[in-house]
Amino acid sequence: MSEGLALNPEGLLSPDGLPATLKLVLMLSALSLVPSLLMMTTCFVRVSVVLGVLRQALGTQQFLPNQVVTGLSLFLSLTVMWPVWESAWEQGIQPYTEGVYADEAARAEAFETAVERSLEPIRRFMSAQIELAGNEAAIDLFVDYRHPDGVAEAGYPQYYEDVPITVLLPAYVLSELKTAFLIGFQIYLPFVVIDLVIASLLTGLGLVNVAPATVALPCKLLLFVLVDGWFLIVELLLNSVGPIATG
Repeated sequence: MSEGLALNPEGLLSPDGLPATLKLVLMLSALSLVPSLLMMTTCFVRVSVVLGVLRQALGTQQFLPNQVVTGLSLFLSLTVMWPVWESAWEQGIQPYTEGVYADEAARAEAFETAVERSLEPIRRFMSAQIELAGNEAAIDLFVDYRHPDGVAEAGYPQYYEDVPITVLLPAYVLSELKTAFLIGFQIYLPFVVIDLVIASLLTGLGLVNVAPATVALPCKLLLFVLVDGWFLIVELLLNSVGPIATG
């Protein structure tokens, strides 16, 4: 192995090599967080929570493994987010990759501009979902937390474009969780009624030794198939997101 490629632990841990080591650790840590951060800016949270509630309501934890729920959540998120990502590519990333730069300073400035333009469609998507769900209070919560002494009227964000990404992102996740729980409640309630009816019937017939879940499961599956449950659930999720405006 050449000296340039040799790994020298003593050099990395020395005072001169420590900053480079920290940069490497921070870079690797940041790269490991990128997939999670990308997921948090999509409708994946909403879809995965709703499908998880559906699986719990049906009582089909063994019939619907995590791989199926995660895969369906990913595909639905991809369908919804594709126009947003396409717009981010066309507005920010593509012009940067096709550009010609005189020096590193110009390249760095172009990169910063590309990042800002790429984030604009994603910011619009998150802002639209917060407004559509009526969860503007989530933004106020994090703005007030960052400014415990109060925010002057002139300094308070008047438009979604003025909201920092460090405020918009957690507010969006909080809004998605609230929306997912509301949708999940609507899905869960009919199956609770089935459980109660089955339990009452078994008690009335004197079949106290028969587990209600054993009888309720085929009834739930039959009802779910008769009403075309998968189509209704996916349609409900897509309608909850609404049309995607990328312009």
